[in-house]
Amino acid sequence: MESTQVNPALIVNRIARPDDPAGIDAVVRAAFAASAMGHQGEAELVRALNADGDASLSLVADLEGTLIGHALFSRMIVEADGAHLLAAALGPVAVSPDVQSCGIGSALIRCGLEQLAADGFQISFVLGHPYYYPRFGYSTAVAAPFESPYAGPHFMAVMLDKRLQIPKSGRADYAAAFSR
Repeated sequence: MESTQVNPALIVNRIARPDDPAGIDAVVRAAFAASAMGHQGEAELVRALNADGDASLSLVADLEGTLIGHALFSRMIVEADGAHLLAAALGPVAVSPDVQSCGIGSALIRCGLEQLAADGFQISFVLGHPYYYPRFGYSTAVAAPFESPYAGPHFMAVMLDKRLQIPKSGRADYAAAFSR
């Protein structure tokens, strides 16, 4: 599908409001229906994370009242070298097919990571494309010390608290909705 040009000045990245779930669902479903996988599990995942109270930060890209993007960060239980870290998982990220490749997803991710850091989150994990997410600071090297059922080349992390060192060992557990 061909992308439409959008004026970035008209896009507002904001925290999702109580009246946004239907628009978020539509964006997520459209984005993943248009993907090579055509998978709709991401829409159910967003719903489950919200229903379980595990959504830490839900951001939307709003273009003159129409939602065109969404990024969700959810609660994780993370232990590093015996200490608990305040952590969030990124995903899913969705952008309406007609405006993909316009930087909307990137802007939501950057905005989200800045907000998480400001809110005291220390680390964020993502399961994603190893060539896309490093541009936001995510790295397999940061995630490597953490035991996780998702460990592998798509399992990456970024330290949000720059005062912290990468731990020697740890465990990273995603919210229950990821394993359902």
